[in-house]
Amino acid sequence: MSSRAKISFFALVLLIISAIDSNRNLPASAIFGAPLIFFFLFSAVFFLFPSALVAAELSATFPEEGGIYHWVKAAFGESFGMLAIWLQWINTIVWYPTILTFIAGTLAYLFDPTLMNHKIYMISAIASIFWGLTLANLFGLRISSTINTIFATAGTVFPMLFLIVLASFWAASGHPFQIEISAQAIFPSLAKIDTWTALQAVMGSFLGMELSGVHIAHIPHPQRTFPKAILLSSVYILGTMLFGSLAIAVVLPSSQINLAGGLMQVFDNFFQVFGLGFLVPCMTLLIVIGSIGGMINWLISPAKGLLQAAQYGFLPKSLTKINRHGVAGRILIGQAVLVTLFCFLLLFLPSVNAFYWFLTALSNSLYMLMYVLMFLAGYRLRAKPVQRIFQIPGGRLGLFLVILLGLIGSMLTILFGFIPPEHIDVGSSARYTLMIAAGNFILILPSLFLILHKKIATK
Repeated sequence: MSSRAKISFFALVLLIISAIDSNRNLPASAIFGAPLIFFFLFSAVFFLFPSALVAAELSATFPEEGGIYHWVKAAFGESFGMLAIWLQWINTIVWYPTILTFIAGTLAYLFDPTLMNHKIYMISAIASIFWGLTLANLFGLRISSTINTIFATAGTVFPMLFLIVLASFWAASGHPFQIEISAQAIFPSLAKIDTWTALQAVMGSFLGMELSGVHIAHIPHPQRTFPKAILLSSVYILGTMLFGSLAIAVVLPSSQINLAGGLMQVFDNFFQVFGLGFLVPCMTLLIVIGSIGGMINWLISPAKGLLQAAQYGFLPKSLTKINRHGVAGRILIGQAVLVTLFCFLLLFLPSVNAFYWFLTALSNSLYMLMYVLMFLAGYRLRAKPVQRIFQIPGGRLGLFLVILLGLIGSMLTILFGFIPPEHIDVGSSARYTLMIAAGNFILILPSLFLILHKKIATK
């Protein structure tokens, strides 16, 4: 057992919430209207709880050297371990432009809200912000974890709760809803398959829950405490994401929701109704600072993941050179170049919304493939004869049910990622499906070359 200080129950709940809760996903969920209620509950059962519980058991199995590479390697060998860590890294590279699009769209409210639909502005802003953060990391400039957490929390928790409060007052004032709230409207029709593309937006709200498992060795009485913390934090995350998305959906018609600036759209609407227009710049800065604060940790983490792969011979040593500030500069520069190239996809898609949605679906598909490997590893490693401080209750049957739920949720999310959403003009349906398929193939292919490189190098 590690000698590090124990994490209290309340601190654990806050750690899980701060790692998952995000304002960025609210507009993308809101465009689906009333059915988002069903999809949030569905995603909690078929992904949120299973991913957290399986990651907790795997972390308990490998308390000192946890992580997706070690988990999958122990179950299926080092080649699959490399594939898993590659999927974790490359999905983040695809994800960066989406969070940067959200930041750039929100930032536009300080100057001209119409800029959030301007492609050249968005590309310039996205690239500038990411290169700025990359250069700061290259020179070893880091914000302390405490300040970073304060920024991320203040820019996420407060705006989200404030949004829900304003929506409650707005509804109580008798304003008309833009969506129908009824049992018939909430449950999506199986005949309208494109409605199920909502899983891309909603499942995306819960990605990263597996990271909570790293705290398992520092929790008092983990077998009792961790499930309770997961339940409480999940209820909070589910509630804030659900009601935050509804707050946008009931105010803005789905055709008018901008995925990059939708959050500020609805705040601007509320502030005008309640005579609080002077708060627009304050809220804009708060959300931007919070989003950047939440992104900083993700900037360096993927590079560390690739460095881990390099230690096992999967990468050429030339890529892993550490600069005098202790940073893998070449990997960070490579990340920035790839993100910049992804930005230019915006020129070939009909709109900012289409760009945002395409990269979200592609990123989620890659991440869900990693989760498939994680769930399968969790089932296989239960037979490993080691002492665990936590395991999923219910024996083999309980484990099987949790794994099955997680696999169903992951596979459905991958499947519906190939279908364009009804509410966003992404161009030709066939072209969109082909782009998703090609994107998955092209981005997974390098991992196969790296695996081959390792096998050749060890002969």
